[in-house]
Amino acid sequence: MIIFGTRGYLYQLAVLTLVCGWCGNPAAHTLRKRVTKFTLFFVPLFPFSTKYATQCTFCGGEQQIPKEQADQLLAQQAAQNGNPFGQPQGQPGYAQGAPGQNPYQS
Repeated sequence: MIIFGTRGYLYQLAVLTLVCGWCGNPAAHTLRKRVTKFTLFFVPLFPFSTKYATQCTFCGGEQQIPKEQADQLLAQQAAQNGNPFGQPQGQPGYAQGAPGQNPYQS
């Protein structure tokens, strides 16, 4: 007997301030990446579907966007924050690398 199927993974890439296409309010939007992977015996082997979407935190409206637009939004956010690619962004109010400052990060 061979057990196979799919499993979905949801990654939150950024939180952006945009004007919502559904409600028209300038509000925070989460940029998300949904990856569906093929599994064999409950072990994820390879991704076969990747989709990007933004969701308004005010009204809950979700809009699918292409990968190029998602990359462009990430680049704009990094330029606004002065955060070059590849460096993790810390929480505001906490010093990076200071042990004991944030008990929820290891």
